[in-house]
Amino acid sequence: MFHIAQAARFEAAGRSGIYEPELYPLEGFIHCSFIEQVVPVANRLFKGQRNLVLLEFECAQLEAPVKLENLEGGEGLFPHLYGVLPVSAISTVHEFDCDTHGEFSLPAALSR
Repeated sequence: MFHIAQAARFEAAGRSGIYEPELYPLEGFIHCSFIEQVVPVANRLFKGQRNLVLLEFECAQLEAPVKLENLEGGEGLFPHLYGVLPVSAISTVHEFDCDTHGEFSLPAALSR
């Protein structure tokens, strides 16, 4: 699974060992994506934003439950992590910058 994060917020999580996005206290879960959902989500919600990272982790490394849900009425189910994300569960932190048009593509290490 993957989560798009602000680089500065993720770096701050390194000190506590726990990552939670800004909206976590309000929403109660962390929005995640499967690999095929990363680019469409990034281009819809983060277009043109800089200083992002793509956090990669395995569900088996998590203690909190993951639910597949569609809360916005569109098509497809998205994984939502109902708890914080331990930094120790993150296997890879990918740089995740948009191009000059503000569009995203998968990091080379993830392109198949």
